[in-house]
Amino acid sequence: MELRHLRYFTALAEQLNFTQAAEKVHVTQSTLSHQIKQLEDELGCRLFDRSGKRVLITEAGALFLEHIRNALREVDEGVWTIRKSADILTGEIRMGATHTFNMRIIPNCVSIFLEQHPSVRVSVRELSGDDIAQNLIDGELDFGVAYQPRNLDALRFEPLYNEEMVLAVSTRHPFARRRFVRMVELHLQKVVLLSKTFTTRAVIDECFRMANADPVVVAEMSAIAPMIELVSSTSIATIVSEHAIQRDDVRAIPLESPTPVRTPGFLWRRNETRSAAARHFAAIVRNMTEEANGRKGARRRQASR
Repeated sequence: MELRHLRYFTALAEQLNFTQAAEKVHVTQSTLSHQIKQLEDELGCRLFDRSGKRVLITEAGALFLEHIRNALREVDEGVWTIRKSADILTGEIRMGATHTFNMRIIPNCVSIFLEQHPSVRVSVRELSGDDIAQNLIDGELDFGVAYQPRNLDALRFEPLYNEEMVLAVSTRHPFARRRFVRMVELHLQKVVLLSKTFTTRAVIDECFRMANADPVVVAEMSAIAPMIELVSSTSIATIVSEHAIQRDDVRAIPLESPTPVRTPGFLWRRNETRSAAARHFAAIVRNMTEEANGRKGARRRQASR
């Protein structure tokens, strides 16, 4: 019997659903089912009754759960105590983040980090990807979270995930109730886009070229917030990250044929030793983005059923 068997058992006991429990512990449904069967074989009794799609915990399973929860709690508290005593960090983290990250992910990561390491001062600057790169080169930042910039000569880019961009329109726009929009359908449509100084604009322009679409670019801006504001009150559309849309009067619609995709990640200076505080903060960002994208994938799978 291994620790993972107990965590899988607890997840299934709480969810009473193999699909949801598998997603919670980040394994496939077949792996979870196999591990539960191994545990039952070792204990010599059934822990769950499976009747069709229903999963019910047995009396033996309920009794086992009472003891397992206490054991896992002791293990987790022990691990947390050791890590806390070993990771007493001080100093300062200087990081740069693009607007999209600074709206949701970074504030949550700062909150978690400061709870774990209250002696560290965190300084976050909201900048464009190119400005983050230049500030890193100049030694004014320790690391950045951004989309891949043009200049990587003195930097290293560590991808986090691939992000599909969406069409943003007002609730009154003709496309507002569409399930998806093809890029070619934006031909001669009024749009507002980031200026050509942004790497993201090059990604979008390439998608238009591939779709043989020529939209009417009525405005170019250097910030996402005013673009969303313009979209909310007009028939003008834009293409942004889904995370940038936090208004009830703006709809996010998937784009296809092709789908604009960009890759956010960490920016580090090459050949430089990272501080312990920076490594810890980066680990929190990785975990949070993995969890966020895991939940997003689960919602998409559920919606497609």
